[in-house]
Amino acid sequence: MTRGEANQVKVHYKGADEDFVVFLDDQKAYQDWKKDKSIPLAHFVSSFKVFVTHRHGAQGTFDGASHATLENEFGTHDEDEVIKQVLEKGSIQESEFPERVGTKNDSVPARFGH
Repeated sequence: MTRGEANQVKVHYKGADEDFVVFLDDQKAYQDWKKDKSIPLAHFVSSFKVFVTHRHGAQGTFDGASHATLENEFGTHDEDEVIKQVLEKGSIQESEFPERVGTKNDSVPARFGH
C-alpha cells in the first residue's frame, strides 16, 4: 500500500433523529454475513461502537452514540444489538483516501550533488 493511501468502509443508517455509522474492516465478510448470520461480527466489524453524525449523513464529525440516543432510536442501548440493526438496515459507504505526496523527511539533506 502506498504511503497514506487507505480505504474506509462504513455502514450508514438514517434514523428518525440521528444518522448512525458502524465501521467495517472487511466488506466481503460483511456481504457474506448478510446471507449467513452465523459469521461472527468480529470478523468484519472494525470497532464495536456505534457513532452518530448529528444529522450530517455518512459524513461529518463522528461521536459515540449515547445510551439515550440508542434507546430512543432502537429501543435498546445494547450496542451489539444496535450494530446488528444498523448492519441489516443500513447502506454501505466506501471512501478512498489518495496517497500523500511530499517529502519523506525534511531533516535529511539532499543526497545528490548540485
